[in-house]
Amino acid sequence: MTVLRLRDFEIHQRYFAPEAQARLVDTLRDVLSKAPLVQPVTPRGTPMSVRMSAAGMYGWVSDRKGYRYELVHPSGVPWPPIPDSLIEMWRDVVPDARAPECCLINWYDETAKMGMHQDRDEADLTQPVVSVSLGDEGLFRMGNLTRGGKTESIWLRSGDVVVMAGDARRAFHGIDHIRPNSSTLLPKGGRINLTLRVVT
Repeated sequence: MTVLRLRDFEIHQRYFAPEAQARLVDTLRDVLSKAPLVQPVTPRGTPMSVRMSAAGMYGWVSDRKGYRYELVHPSGVPWPPIPDSLIEMWRDVVPDARAPECCLINWYDETAKMGMHQDRDEADLTQPVVSVSLGDEGLFRMGNLTRGGKTESIWLRSGDVVVMAGDARRAFHGIDHIRPNSSTLLPKGGRINLTLRVVT
């Protein structure tokens, strides 16, 4: 495993070995059987290109009421627990952080993207955000504390983990492109992004 530091972002390349990735995908199938992926919309009603679910005490939702955390899935059922392997990973890469309260699950098909944004819906922005990539590669763009200016990009591969702490915690970032068929982890292709965070 190689650890890169780019613009205050800490990237643990191939943190999860292929066998661990496969086990994690199997665990996520069980999570999603209880809390299925949904197609979120922005507060203006525009459909997002990703599909979402979550695990943990809270799930992040977006609809015409706005962006927020909820204690239950849109169907009304509680979110399933965060998988143990992700809790262990969190403790390893951010040992001084509080325990994660949400694991956002985003699924990207080959046309999906995530515009430049900040993660600012949490109460304590001193706590890190940790992101796991599974499946097809995604072009991750890292920006600044304010919108605009020079950015830097890197292809995130299956098994990579990104730690956003310090200045990176409040930096703009996004996914510009998915590289189709760059991984065989998911039988139907696509990319899964898991984002763990402290909400309260």
